[in-house]
Amino acid sequence: MIEVKDLYKSFEDKEVLKGISTVFEDGKTNLIIGQSGSGKTVLMKNLVGLLDPTSGQILYDNRDFVKMSKKEKVFMRREMGMIFQSAALFDSMSVLENVMFPLDMFSTMTLRERTKRAMDCLDRVNLVGAEQKFPGEISGGMQKRVAIARAIALNPKYLFCDEPNSGLDPKTSLVIDELLHSITHEFNMTTIINTHDMNSVMGIGENIIFIYEGRKEWQGVSSEIMGSTNKRLTDFIFASDLLKEMREAVTGIHK
Repeated sequence: MIEVKDLYKSFEDKEVLKGISTVFEDGKTNLIIGQSGSGKTVLMKNLVGLLDPTSGQILYDNRDFVKMSKKEKVFMRREMGMIFQSAALFDSMSVLENVMFPLDMFSTMTLRERTKRAMDCLDRVNLVGAEQKFPGEISGGMQKRVAIARAIALNPKYLFCDEPNSGLDPKTSLVIDELLHSITHEFNMTTIINTHDMNSVMGIGENIIFIYEGRKEWQGVSSEIMGSTNKRLTDFIFASDLLKEMREAVTGIHK
């Protein structure tokens, strides 16, 4: 579990995060949503230590990440997996070598053990047979699955995903969503996904945090969104006429 308490972040005279308090739960897909510029990316960067908060606490299973030394944070990051908006694979490495990279860097396994672990991860994302290919030889969806395999190679407790469906077609996005959801439950990880994809919100949103102008505006589950009376949330979620019509059909709420 990750608990955020009264988190503030400012850049010079601009306050971006304004007292956010929330909990990201174990074994669930926790989604951060909000308009561009709302502060959700800054929030995630604070969570993983790419930025230091101005004030507040970030507790990883009651361990205060903000107060940790640089050395302690390095060890803490070994418990984290990261999936970037672009797959961020190494073009000069094969698929297998990409997945093995964190194992080569941080594990004490033998080469044989590292190779087996990497192959097990590729099997988990249905990519056995592609291990000798290079990133430029596979599709964008396959690259994202390689990124997922690499992110879980060290069996992390916490998985962070920044727009994992960016640039993917709707069908492939659903595959990535289901994969992230099933892996989260299988390994009981605390998964945090920063997303604009409303299919993801409605499909795998087990704990959703809506950020508005640097504040936590709403928190709940996907099944609560249709009937929400929070106008800022509904304006964001049901921005398109089609989605508004869907909401009206389901709930009878007319705007």
